[in-house]
Amino acid sequence: MRVQDVMMRTPAVCGPETNLGAAIEIMWNRNCGLLPIINAEQKVIGVVTDRDLCVALGTRNRLPGEITVGQVTGSVIYSCGAGDDIHTALETMGREKVRRLVVLNAQGGVEGILSMDDVVLHALPAMAGGRTELSQSEVVETLRKVYGPQLPQVVRQLAA
Repeated sequence: MRVQDVMMRTPAVCGPETNLGAAIEIMWNRNCGLLPIINAEQKVIGVVTDRDLCVALGTRNRLPGEITVGQVTGSVIYSCGAGDDIHTALETMGREKVRRLVVLNAQGGVEGILSMDDVVLHALPAMAGGRTELSQSEVVETLRKVYGPQLPQVVRQLAA
C-alpha cells in the first residue's frame, strides 16, 4: 500500500503572512489540524498545527490578527511522497512523534496530507495465515510510539 492510497488529496494551505485568526478559521472550516505554509513559488516552507496556534495564543498577550503563522512555526517539515510505502511513512510518524505528514511532490509543493486518522480508517484486522497491507496492529504500534512518553521541550533544553 502506498501513501497515495490513504492520503487526503485536497489540503488547505496558508502563507507565512497569514494571521493566526485566519489560520484558525481555515482549520475550523476544513476540519483539519495542520496547515502547510507555502511561499510565492508554491513550495512548502513550514507547517503550523492547531497546537502551535493554541500555544502561541496562550503565551502572548496579543490578538490573533496581530500574529502571523510565520512568527510561531519552526522550519522542520516532516514529509513523505505519494509513492512512498505506507510503512515507511508510519516509521517516520513514530520516530518523529507526529500524527500528520505533508505529502510533497518532486518540486517541493504540497500534494496532500497523510494523517493517522486516514491511516486508521484504512487499517484492517490481520487475516488468519496471511498478512494485510496495513494491519490494525501496525497502526496501534505507531500510535504507541507517537503518544509514548517524551520530555517537555523545556526539560530537554535544560538537560542538554
